[in-house]
Amino acid sequence: MIYLDNNATTRPSPGVVAAMHDALENCWHNPSSIHRAGQLARQKVELARKETADLIGAKPRQIVFTASGTESIDLVIRGLVDFKRRTADKPVVITTPIEHGAVRELVHDLAKRGVIEERILPVKHAGLVDADALPAMLEDANRVACVSVMWANNETGVVQPIDAIGTICRQRNVTFHCDGTQWVGKMPTRIDPGERSVSPSERGAQASAAAPANHNGSHTPDTTPASPTPIDVLTFAPHKFYGPKGVGMVWLRRGVRLPPQIHGSQELGRRGGTENVPGIVGAGVACREAREWLADPDNLRRQRDLRDHFEQTILEAVPGAVVNGPACVRNQPCPRMWNTSSIGFPRLEAEALLMLLSEMGLCASAGSACSSGSLEPSPVLLAMGCARETAHGSIRFSISRETTRPEIDEAVRIILAAVNRLKQSVASLQEVRG
Repeated sequence: MIYLDNNATTRPSPGVVAAMHDALENCWHNPSSIHRAGQLARQKVELARKETADLIGAKPRQIVFTASGTESIDLVIRGLVDFKRRTADKPVVITTPIEHGAVRELVHDLAKRGVIEERILPVKHAGLVDADALPAMLEDANRVACVSVMWANNETGVVQPIDAIGTICRQRNVTFHCDGTQWVGKMPTRIDPGERSVSPSERGAQASAAAPANHNGSHTPDTTPASPTPIDVLTFAPHKFYGPKGVGMVWLRRGVRLPPQIHGSQELGRRGGTENVPGIVGAGVACREAREWLADPDNLRRQRDLRDHFEQTILEAVPGAVVNGPACVRNQPCPRMWNTSSIGFPRLEAEALLMLLSEMGLCASAGSACSSGSLEPSPVLLAMGCARETAHGSIRFSISRETTRPEIDEAVRIILAAVNRLKQSVASLQEVRG
């Protein structure tokens, strides 16, 4: 079986499994206990916290562990809204229509219940958020609890203009939350860990004057950031880069006030509940291994070339097939992640194609893995302007840092055979009905 499914391609590494097994056997004690065994567990948690911080260029005490990436997002958005409600009756949350459901559905629910006012940033046809539309939404910046925009889209891999959005938010002293689940651990990350005081003149400055020249500000998806990315709160999860499920992370810039949603003394009072020591230990190992892999630029270039080869071969062989998002040209910077490829096969049903692919030895997914099984076209693809017939027939393929050229070539063979078989079935059915 060949796995080109986002979660299946990132099963925990042997090092992660070994560290978690050791923690289960030898560090099962409560890390809040003052006895020696408890303090040994605490030491393991803090070492993992440092590994997590090192991965993104932060300080360990700025890291909060949670039970998932979704909980991390929930903690952040609800917490920022709660804090803003101390000074504004109905805080504003600004986000986009292409966010992961953990953000999109939470914000919709809060707005539906009258807790917040929801404002939606428009999206361009290629799936890029229109950062130029943000300043007009921040005219009453004192009411804005946060701007929440993902770093890279989980369905298309499109990398958003995070530097531009972060710069605009900094100029107006607005908290910027970034969902980095699809970015962290897969791309070099360097956030701004320091405190930031914003002068009145800076708040009034025009964002366009500071707007970066490319899609991702000071860096493209294939380079190390030249300067720290202006994010205030970053959320991510280790199971996207060979760590365990059941662990999430939050990074908080110093000075960001975030009331807890689960009360307790753990995690410096930011998130109560006894820590998942084995999971956190495994997450720390995953962070260290990701940092080591990212240190060699050839690793990124090799996997990016695999993605380009995969897409180009399919597009050449399947008339009408399209890549959802900006087209990537070989050896050229591209505002898409190296590991994600969303390909639309118009007039075919994604569910039928996925089942056929699985029977033929290839696992992939349609849209977000969290919403698989839905018969409706992806709201993300529709929001970025995809035709419904293309969205209905779109498959998300994901490669990992261990995917090889022979696996890609075999996957292409299976995909072409499955598409041709399904097209023949559709044609036969139409002939019978006609």
